[in-house]
Amino acid sequence: MRDILVVVGYAGLVGLSAQLAIRLPFTPVPITGQTFAVLLGGLAVGTRRGAAGMLLYLLLGLVGVPWFAGGQQGISMLAAPSFGYVVGFVFAAGLLGQLARRGFDRHPLTVILALVAGNAIIYLFGATWLAWRLHLGASQALSLGVTPFLVGDALKAVLAAALLPAAWKLTGRTRGEELPRPQ
Repeated sequence: MRDILVVVGYAGLVGLSAQLAIRLPFTPVPITGQTFAVLLGGLAVGTRRGAAGMLLYLLLGLVGVPWFAGGQQGISMLAAPSFGYVVGFVFAAGLLGQLARRGFDRHPLTVILALVAGNAIIYLFGATWLAWRLHLGASQALSLGVTPFLVGDALKAVLAAALLPAAWKLTGRTRGEELPRPQ
């Protein structure tokens, strides 16, 4: 039961953080609180629960829960230029859980490195999808889908690193360990 609550709670946290959305006039990708929640949760909940939480977030949003950026929802999101970032959340959460298991959550420098890696995965999926949907070259995709967000995402990563010990307490997890498996 605890695992289910952690997965649902993680998806809900990302959905709630997505409502903090600021549209920029020069890019179809909004600034949101999602990456902060994905990064923090990915290190805090572990590999399986992290990936499951983000997959739940993605699937429920596609079937109509209005919790993508700014309350967007539905299958039409597959055509949105920014949907690749949501797909990247699943992989970033899984990677962050793996890095935590390997000890990257034990020292401030390695926590930041893990968060940078998680963000890189989100950018990879996001910018690739953006380029595909809008028929952009790599340079344009980077200038519309990565560069404007680097400073803000760096700040989100620092905040996530600072809040990681509190997140462990909420999830019942200790540094570098998965939650206990159900009996």
